[in-house]
Amino acid sequence: MSKFKKLYRDFFGLNEETKLPTSPADIKNIEDATKAVKGLGDAMKDAGLTDLEEAQLVNNITDYNGHVIYQLRDPQEAVAVAKDIQRWTAKKGFTIIKHEKSASGRTGYFYFRVGEDPGAESQKIQGYFAQMPELVKFVFKAPSSRSKQSMQRRKI
Repeated sequence: MSKFKKLYRDFFGLNEETKLPTSPADIKNIEDATKAVKGLGDAMKDAGLTDLEEAQLVNNITDYNGHVIYQLRDPQEAVAVAKDIQRWTAKKGFTIIKHEKSASGRTGYFYFRVGEDPGAESQKIQGYFAQMPELVKFVFKAPSSRSKQSMQRRKI
């Protein structure tokens, strides 16, 4: 054993594994586990579950400037969802500057005071909003006002 190998082994408390699974029982267990995994993959293909959809987080940390627009699955839950968000933000130390909801109740808007670490705040907000089953989607942007749109049309 080399001097450095012994030094690392002693320092990290490592042990060398010298026994490989060569007994027939070990090899059979490995083969059975491999067959089970292959069988599960075949069952998933038969059920049409070959491509699993992953959650797409479209909001970047750098996009956060205090504005959050969200869309609900059911407009009847608008008041309850807004209260849940307000409770959570108060618990986490966020300050709500403005809260609005659409006439239909399907979309909502929160404007939070941006603190000292916007990156950490955006991660907390994104994590909380992403786990809410009542929401279809949310985005870090300010709502566009009609006056801004009309001014842009006049300039063109």
